[in-house]
Amino acid sequence: MEGDRQKTDVAKHWNENADQWTRDVRAGFDVYRDKFTFPAFLDALPAIKGLDVIDFGCGEGTNTRALARMGARVTGIDLSDRMIEHARRTEESDPLGIEYNVTSYSDHCGIPDASFDAVLSTMALMDGPDFPGAMREAYRLLRPGGFILFSVLHPCFITPGLGWEKDDEGRTTGLRVARYFDGSSFTEHWRFGNRPKDEDVLPFAVPRFPSTISDYLNAVASAGFMITNIGEPQPSHAACEAVPRFSRWRDLGGFLLLVGARRP
Repeated sequence: MEGDRQKTDVAKHWNENADQWTRDVRAGFDVYRDKFTFPAFLDALPAIKGLDVIDFGCGEGTNTRALARMGARVTGIDLSDRMIEHARRTEESDPLGIEYNVTSYSDHCGIPDASFDAVLSTMALMDGPDFPGAMREAYRLLRPGGFILFSVLHPCFITPGLGWEKDDEGRTTGLRVARYFDGSSFTEHWRFGNRPKDEDVLPFAVPRFPSTISDYLNAVASAGFMITNIGEPQPSHAACEAVPRFSRWRDLGGFLLLVGARRP
């Protein structure tokens, strides 16, 4: 089946990315996560102390460990067994009580129904081929009254035809949005912009599965959730001062979409 083939491809790419990704993230090169996307997620997150929480697309576990330090009982799942190896190794050396499982967040993960108070996911759900399946699995795993909060690249601005407009002096003046309705999957190749330029590393290969905002919101509603909040956070002024290129996402376009919903 096409969906199974795509998930196999996603796992293959993230297994290949895993070692360099883990080194780069833990070295502080992922400034978008550290100074923008994860702080924005935490600003939108209700109190989770004492809750049973599952992290969809946990990767090597940096965000998952932050959630555990907030007092939650956390499980992390990811399709990449190599990413989970890194997460488990850190858990063994510095235990926080986190359980990690290698599984897809859009299939039945083997955990019983109604096991969690919250499903959380930070910048991962846009990288899987079956977002509606992820919403159905989140609904299954949640207890009545439980909630989901997830962040993804903003689908209205991060499109397959994205490009920056510049004036004659080379100053960025606008964001070009194109091919918004093109849902064709593709593999993007990039490196963290803050890593040393003189280091020769292979770019990450990241499968992308473009969706429209209606694809996201309708899948949440169709799974049975009641949407409670939508966020489009901008980088803070302090973040823009620390990383000047962030100002493009403050002044010219939206980078991040946050969606919160509750299981009735």
